[in-house]
Amino acid sequence: MVGYTQLVKLNTFTMDDVYNLVGNKKTASSLVFRLSKKGLIKKIRNNLYTCINVADGQPVATKYHIACAINNSAYLSHHSAFEYMGISNQVFYKIYVSSEKRFDDFEFNGITYKYVSSRISTGVIEPKNTQGIFVTTPERTVVDSIKDFEKIGGLEELLNCIESIQYLNEKELIKYLDAYNLQFLYQKTGFLLEHYKNQFRLSVEFISYCRNKIGKSTRYLTKDSTKYLNVWRLVVPEYLFQITEQGGNPLV
Repeated sequence: MVGYTQLVKLNTFTMDDVYNLVGNKKTASSLVFRLSKKGLIKKIRNNLYTCINVADGQPVATKYHIACAINNSAYLSHHSAFEYMGISNQVFYKIYVSSEKRFDDFEFNGITYKYVSSRISTGVIEPKNTQGIFVTTPERTVVDSIKDFEKIGGLEELLNCIESIQYLNEKELIKYLDAYNLQFLYQKTGFLLEHYKNQFRLSVEFISYCRNKIGKSTRYLTKDSTKYLNVWRLVVPEYLFQITEQGGNPLV
């Protein structure tokens, strides 16, 4: 099977990769077509392919490799970054991907790949002993997830993820908070992380920094929030932290 042996070593590939392998565009197209008919190659989306493992019939590329191959600036973010780190309580069939370029959501092998817009590009790393996977740092992931929790995963899953983290660098948190520079994000982050300040060894100065950035507006953490906290000018669910501490009690 000339070509398959070389292609199977790649997690994902494009037609340009095949052309570079065989040296001829017509031959490259013919090779992809022939291997696809044999069930050895599967198209993920336009100009993105993966080989099929002959042993189990599954794609060679993991969902994380596929996500990061969508374009040359794609990376795992939000709940999918938590999931990649092993910090997740729920099985999600969506992979959240941020990138400099917008792309249309698509489905492959039972997983939906969903674009998530982001105003910042810092805080993205390639983990050790991996190739082709890019993911936000724990601090960037926490800030992103607090910012967008109503759209991604929900508040209970966010709290479960936060409780599974052992340590956060407050200087890094401030860096990403300042990069977004959103008053509501300072409010939400300061309030939520104050509850976990001992777990993360966060200083009083960090909490004060967030509090000094919240402005004068009162905001609702969730649509069904009822309890007002004057110190944060924030309305929150009355039994907020009990949803994880007591195994899933209602928010109110």
